[in-house]
Amino acid sequence: MNYVSNAGVFLVQTLFGLYLLVVMLRLILQIVRADFYNPLSQFLVKVTNPPLKPLRRFIPGVAGIDLASVVLLLLLKIIEILLLAVFPNYPALELIGLPILAIAELIALMVNIFLFAIIIQAILSWVNPGTYNPVSSLLQQLTEPVLGPFRRMIPPISGMDLSPLAAIIAIVLIKMLFVQPLLDWGKNMAYPGRAILGY
Repeated sequence: MNYVSNAGVFLVQTLFGLYLLVVMLRLILQIVRADFYNPLSQFLVKVTNPPLKPLRRFIPGVAGIDLASVVLLLLLKIIEILLLAVFPNYPALELIGLPILAIAELIALMVNIFLFAIIIQAILSWVNPGTYNPVSSLLQQLTEPVLGPFRRMIPPISGMDLSPLAAIIAIVLIKMLFVQPLLDWGKNMAYPGRAILGY
């Protein structure tokens, strides 16, 4: 049964993780006002439209933030946690901690998106600088709100732009000092007194 349970956990985490990533990317790209005519943006829109269109009838956007996407992210994450709680790999779930854990994991996902987007953009700028492709264009629009302030504080040194390195260090510190404690609090609330192997 452990093999079946592990396979089930993997399947749930993979399927929900991928779709949560897609919805979160769409939300972030809307907030940063990215180019939605970009092929990658169009892909995100088409994949996420089926659940978002019905939600938008009841949940309007506020101050440029698509609240329907936020609600969808919360619903998906809560369903994922509830499904994982069915498997014997996981201890009993306390429902009072469910929303806290869901919000904490979504914040961690958002921070990781910015972190990996900056890393990928930096690698692309070293490997193939000056060339246009839809992914690099979207990465630049996605990371500019984070990298912009660092570029203003840290001018290029001998032609080297160190702002991505500074931004990565800052994001990792935010993860260590704020995101991880929030995750630990959410896990302690959702699974009180239990250690979850590999979770």
